[in-house]
Amino acid sequence: MSTHPGRSADEWAGIIAEAYAAETRPPLTRHLREEVRVIVAEALREAEAADSPDAEWCERVNLVLDRSEMSLHAAVGPRLAAIDDAAGSAVMVHRSEAGRPLRPFGGQ
Repeated sequence: MSTHPGRSADEWAGIIAEAYAAETRPPLTRHLREEVRVIVAEALREAEAADSPDAEWCERVNLVLDRSEMSLHAAVGPRLAAIDDAAGSAVMVHRSEAGRPLRPFGGQ
């Protein structure tokens, strides 16, 4: 049984990728948005197949977002905090150091 039965992993990937892209700086191109959606979908399908709890869905998504940002060397975006089944939305939070959001292109 899926942790989030209202939508498929692919649907959630689209929702999460759009929420991520909306707050990522510099803005992602359409191609990069699609890449993010694809890697998030793969992570969610794996979590779903393993019948993982909600926290592990977030952990898996955040790991692939970390890897994606490292490969881009410039983009910085929020991380998945929770999936809101009722609202059909992804709750995103900005990572921070010293109470300030991280910025692209090198630090605080």
